[in-house]
Amino acid sequence: MSPRKSVAEARRTRERIVEHAIAVASVDGLEGLTIGRLAMDLGMSKAGVLGHFGTKESLQLATLEGASAVFARTVWERAQHEQPGLPRLQAVCDAWIAYIETEREVFPGGCLFTTAAVEFDARSGPVRDAVARLYRVWRRRLADEVRIAVDCGDLPSGTDPEQVAYELVGLYMAFNQEIQLFADPAAAERTRRALARLFGQEQASSGGS
Repeated sequence: MSPRKSVAEARRTRERIVEHAIAVASVDGLEGLTIGRLAMDLGMSKAGVLGHFGTKESLQLATLEGASAVFARTVWERAQHEQPGLPRLQAVCDAWIAYIETEREVFPGGCLFTTAAVEFDARSGPVRDAVARLYRVWRRRLADEVRIAVDCGDLPSGTDPEQVAYELVGLYMAFNQEIQLFADPAAAERTRRALARLFGQEQASSGGS
């Protein structure tokens, strides 16, 4: 086997482990990840799994990184070609709803980041720091999109981008809970109505009634 092929196969094996770890963690949390469980599920030896990560903490961090890449691909990248301003912000929000509602093959237990936030919010250490960093990055990006919408005149000049970003994150955490805990079939529509209210479009979305 050539060194190049060996490296490529090692990369594919690592990606396969991370993909399965994401699915497991979305249901059982990052603490539910163990080298032994992943080895058994994937038909690998413990040493084979351990060789890619070294420690459980490294596995957890790699799982967060992999899940973040999925989130970026399914939410941010889907909206990036939309017109800057409210159209792009709404496209981000629509893609975020689809991510929570339909990405069940990747996240069978719902949004991994919501699970991780609850799981690690009272702890300290690198995993908690990674979860907090991801949320800060996304909140900052949301605030930037709101700021662009204000600059384009799509939202009132007095809009506080940081406050809107704060409310958006809370709204989607609630949306995930409604789906996961209550299996509410109206959750997506409730979320869309809340978004319309937040963006000052409630009357337009209800047909002016």
